[in-house]
Amino acid sequence: MRLLEGQVALVTGASGGIGRGIALRFAQEGAEVALHCRTAVEPARETAERIAGLGGRAVVLRGDLTDDGVCARVVREAAEWGGGRLDALVNNAGVQPVRELAGMTAGEWRAVVDANLSSVFACTQAAAEIMGQRGGGSVTHIASIEARQPAALHAHYSASKAAVVMHARSAALEYGPYGIRVNTVSPGLIGREGLAEEWPEGVRRWREAVPLGRLGAPENVGDACVFLASRLASWVTGHDLVVDGGVSARPTW
Repeated sequence: MRLLEGQVALVTGASGGIGRGIALRFAQEGAEVALHCRTAVEPARETAERIAGLGGRAVVLRGDLTDDGVCARVVREAAEWGGGRLDALVNNAGVQPVRELAGMTAGEWRAVVDANLSSVFACTQAAAEIMGQRGGGSVTHIASIEARQPAALHAHYSASKAAVVMHARSAALEYGPYGIRVNTVSPGLIGREGLAEEWPEGVRRWREAVPLGRLGAPENVGDACVFLASRLASWVTGHDLVVDGGVSARPTW
């Protein structure tokens, strides 16, 4: 029996990178997967085709999750597609711009908070209403190790991800009586095509610092999300699961 056999899941920001890795791992473990994207429809459709090639079932849902009404619509459409059920939500959609604090505008700050935090709030609220009526479910937010250890030029991103971790803990407290578990996964540096060429110094420093000696892969994050959505984590809620190859264990002095 696969770990997520029979589940209906929604993965936001599922058109590429980490989101695609999560969606594929969910499908491999038996879940039917609703793939959300904002503008990258073709990559999302390609992921849906890959899932179909695995013998699974997937649908692409489009929307701008900085609008709370759109969040509610996407969640509702996922549940309707799933026959009225939604067992798992992975809040992966987000942005990671680079900007120094001294020159950052309030609009730039709000854009990151809306994309990374407010969307998590709205999608979780909509999903919890559906899950609560059916006896429970699992919600996983994709946070970051920058929630604990900020990086230069990422103040808005780091602050939003720290808030995502605390939202999960608060939601775990309030939604627990309804059988809904809420957790976070905090990845370290996840590899993608072209990253080593675009940021050679950063990749080099990461590889020197990380105990396991490599960058992460999207499926590593997907594995963590599968675990948290599965029966193996039935007594796990309010937890932040760090997936960073051990780099957070490195001394800073």
